[in-house]
Amino acid sequence: MKPRLVVLAFALALATTATAGVRNVTDPQAPRALPESDSVNVRWDDPSKFSELRYSGNRWEAAQGNWVEELATYMRDRAQQRLPAGQRLDVTIVDIRRAGSFEPWHGPNLQYTRIIRDVYPPRMTLNVRLTDASGNVISQGERKLMDSGFLMSDSSSLNSDPLRFEKRMIDRWLTQELREGTQS
Repeated sequence: MKPRLVVLAFALALATTATAGVRNVTDPQAPRALPESDSVNVRWDDPSKFSELRYSGNRWEAAQGNWVEELATYMRDRAQQRLPAGQRLDVTIVDIRRAGSFEPWHGPNLQYTRIIRDVYPPRMTLNVRLTDASGNVISQGERKLMDSGFLMSDSSSLNSDPLRFEKRMIDRWLTQELREGTQS
């Protein structure tokens, strides 16, 4: 009888450890900025206040994962590739609403499934500051990103990246922002 209790206790400990390993973007211990860089810095406000969580049909599922940091890393890496030498870009992510939404009214089998429809486009609100090598401001202010045609322009239908729509929106914004920033 005692060996069964030991096995049961061990199984319970493993299950607890596995559950504790699930990442949550609202975790107070989760980072709120990427490590500082000379050219591109990205930080973000508290994700629990993001539209993705506040207006989600399944707040628990929407908070799962590391998607805020993944999008911030993607933004930094892509901006570093495009940023002219000597310029600096500082971005604060103020709000995110990912493409798609949870529709729990379809029943318990679909309550954890993100439904992708054109009425749920990806959106981001950013505070941006672009400076030249001397520290002079080239452009700054709030940027509201939205890709209302995200499903029509999805030529990568085989792409299984759950953040592909947001990443494409970031790419389009960076192309426009840095092109406009260098012409001023």
